[in-house]
Amino acid sequence: MATVGGESYRGAIEASRRIGSETSMKNMERELLCPVCQEMYKQPLVLPCAHNVCQACAREVLGQQGYGTHTGDPSSEPTSPASTPSTRSPRLGRRTLPKADRLDRLLKSGFGTYPGRKRGALHPQIVMFPCPACQGDVELGERGLNGLFRNLTLERVVERYRQSVSVGGAILCQLCKPPPLEATKGCTECRATFCNECFKLYHPWGTQKAQHEPTLPTLTFRPKGLMCPDHKEEVSHYCKTCQRLVCQLCRVRRTHSGHKITPVLSAYQALKEKLTKSLTYILGNQDTVQTQICELEETVRHTEVSGQQAKEEVAQLVRGLGAVLEEKRATLLQAIDECQQERLARLGAQLQEHRSLLDGSGLVGYAQEVLKETDQPCFVQAAKQLHHRIARATEALQNFHPATSSSFRHCQLDVGREMKLLTELSFLRVPEAPVIDTQRTFAYDQIFLCWRLPPHSPPAWHYTVEFRRTDVPNPSGPARWQRREEVRGTSALLENPDPGSVYVLRVRGCNKAGYGEYSEDVHLHTPPAPVLHFFLDGRWGSSRERLAISKDQRAVRSIPGVPLLLAAERLLTGCHLSVDIVLGDVAVTQGRSYWACAVDPASYLVKVGVGLESKLQENFQGAPDVVSPRYDPDSGHDSGAEDATVEASPPFAFLTIGMGKILLGAGGSGGAGLTGRDGPGAGCTVPLPPRLGICLDYERGRVSFLDAVSFRGLLECPLDCSGPVCPAFCFIGGGAVQLQEPVGIKPERKVTIGGFSKLD
Repeated sequence: MATVGGESYRGAIEASRRIGSETSMKNMERELLCPVCQEMYKQPLVLPCAHNVCQACAREVLGQQGYGTHTGDPSSEPTSPASTPSTRSPRLGRRTLPKADRLDRLLKSGFGTYPGRKRGALHPQIVMFPCPACQGDVELGERGLNGLFRNLTLERVVERYRQSVSVGGAILCQLCKPPPLEATKGCTECRATFCNECFKLYHPWGTQKAQHEPTLPTLTFRPKGLMCPDHKEEVSHYCKTCQRLVCQLCRVRRTHSGHKITPVLSAYQALKEKLTKSLTYILGNQDTVQTQICELEETVRHTEVSGQQAKEEVAQLVRGLGAVLEEKRATLLQAIDECQQERLARLGAQLQEHRSLLDGSGLVGYAQEVLKETDQPCFVQAAKQLHHRIARATEALQNFHPATSSSFRHCQLDVGREMKLLTELSFLRVPEAPVIDTQRTFAYDQIFLCWRLPPHSPPAWHYTVEFRRTDVPNPSGPARWQRREEVRGTSALLENPDPGSVYVLRVRGCNKAGYGEYSEDVHLHTPPAPVLHFFLDGRWGSSRERLAISKDQRAVRSIPGVPLLLAAERLLTGCHLSVDIVLGDVAVTQGRSYWACAVDPASYLVKVGVGLESKLQENFQGAPDVVSPRYDPDSGHDSGAEDATVEASPPFAFLTIGMGKILLGAGGSGGAGLTGRDGPGAGCTVPLPPRLGICLDYERGRVSFLDAVSFRGLLECPLDCSGPVCPAFCFIGGGAVQLQEPVGIKPERKVTIGGFSKLD
């Protein structure tokens, strides 16, 4: 009994697997339909866009586009039962294909490439195929469909699907007399299906056909292997550069020179592994897929409900506009009626008055009767009032004009603005994603963020700026965004950023319609240390007349003139050129400090760096030019002396810049001095960045020179920090330096350097 139960259980399992497989195959049917004929693929071709299309459908599409028949392969026209008129698509059945021999003649003669092309044209045609799947034009090259591979794998899948669901019924023998018998064998070389009797008849013993290997009956006959469409040889390699299978002859062609070509086995293993991993991931996340499907279905339902509500709201608003217009129409028409009645009343009174002046009217007749009165007192009593009436009528007669105008021009409406508003009546749109201006966005003492809206974006009432650090690990997940709400304008200032950090920033706009999309994230590096604010002080040095400092004391320019020419003249007699120097008005005595400056690329020779305040004053305050060519102001003594002692850390550290280049000394020592005595080849040059950054670590006695835009290190030097250290800028010849402006507002500060006080 247990055995029977186990067998029945296994049978149930096999039945359920078979049912599941059949269900899966049925659900797969839409993947096997040609996008042109909407039937199962027959000899599908792989387009360069990775979509598939039946070969016959591709020919028909190209024919409709005006291309000649050379774009297909006449030798590969299907001859299996799958392409017979009984099983072919109704669309394909209407095609009239030319004979194969005529196609060969056309191909050899170069005729029929496309309408209007002359024979033997210098520029061959590039065939474009409108892919029905991706709705794009795909370039097929000069060979057209002849250069495409058949998708044999897809053909096998279609065949297995047909066999699993019995599409089209039994396969019949193609060589039987009517009525044909059911086919039992197939022959790939003969490209036909046979019953047992016909197979024996057409494959007799002792002939070459007897060597044909029989296969199962099929509707589509495929070659044994994938053949190269150019050389009709079996493909053996895969070109990663062209992403195309190639044969051995293609591999040695010039078109694939320098390409990365691997054996098909390697590409097969790599793609199979990737596909297996992707499929395993999908199968392992079926619950997630089902959850997302439920979420999408719920979103669809909400979309339908929200769309209906939106329709009702729009209809209600339009009805409201109609009610307002109807009410306004009634009010305006009533005003016109009142004006019309008032004018008609006045004109009626004037008309009645004029009619009374006519002969035979009551007023004239009454006046004539009054004139017959002979009693003088009675006449005066009756004629007094009558005279006033006659006088008014006479005056109206002499100065006649209508009592009112008949025009209603003052009642005309100007609805141009309203019509324009109604014409432009549309749905509210949220602002589009802002575009952050990376040229104006930077981090210094604070972060300055600048952005703009795209040209055709709806306006934004205000913006929301979000930022967070990305270089701080958070065990609970990604760091939360910090937010600045209701930012007016198109720029924002983010105060007190952490030094040496990486911030990511984004912006979105808001108006009456709601919030728009976020801008692309922008990553900003903050300076590695707190920013040092200082001004330039040119009171030190021997040639202050050659230095021009700006009024705000944040820029300096060295002006070469007659003194420099004289110095160049003295150079021929063994003298050094004078070094013009300007210092910062702040001395650093502790901690880490950072500042940035921009050097004019046209400068002849500029040195940017730091030095001990005492040594700088000692060497440059009123020091004359030194005659000895071996004199080095870095050490303060003759560098040629054999018993000279070398300091552990130099009192100065400078970066040498000239003619748009930075000189980097070998081992980081070439830029440490003022004169740079390293020989040729001791250092290298790098392009000058837009801004230079200097980071001073007082406790460690180190100074670093950085690219102030990317914060990439350029040079790091030791420095003697036994006393106050000042920023310094040296010039030989023409040059200019501009300190970077701080982003925030600096408070007033009082600094002391060299015994002098200065109030900022």
